[in-house]
Amino acid sequence: MNFFHSSKHHIFPFLVVLMRISFGGGWLLAGITKITDKGWFRQPSVFLQDYLETAVTKPNVPEFYKDFIKHLCLPYVDLYNYVIPCVQIVIGILLIVGLFTLPSIFICLFMHINFILSGNMNLLSLVLYTSAFGLLLCGSHTYSLSLDGLFKRVPSFAQKPKSPSDNLTLNNRSFVN
Repeated sequence: MNFFHSSKHHIFPFLVVLMRISFGGGWLLAGITKITDKGWFRQPSVFLQDYLETAVTKPNVPEFYKDFIKHLCLPYVDLYNYVIPCVQIVIGILLIVGLFTLPSIFICLFMHINFILSGNMNLLSLVLYTSAFGLLLCGSHTYSLSLDGLFKRVPSFAQKPKSPSDNLTLNNRSFVN
């Protein structure tokens, strides 16, 4: 009985770390694929320009987002062409090593929302979007085996709760050994 109780406390953090690393690997590969296979750097703006122009014609893209694409994305498509894969690679690496984990997850969510609003809703997008929320809900376990945990960069709301005996001090002397 004791084995199952103790292993339960080690399996969940391991699964969360595995999810964080897999999520980061997905972002890393997405960025690398855009550069190598899709030729975003060899033929700047060709793929992204076509993608954005197609998104504007899709009926499932909201009108406000079509305006966003027309006025803020298409005029600066060259900039986005380089920024998107580079951000995906950096975010992927940061998630894999567990550094700046929370900001990285929020950037991923922001990018996912933009992909979904542009009409790119598929199973992979849904899985990655759900994984980002899952990592947010896992609290302190998201920082297991991470550089954030090593450098004590865990936000206060995600820290493991302290035991009541940690608060039993008087004049910096602990009442509990």
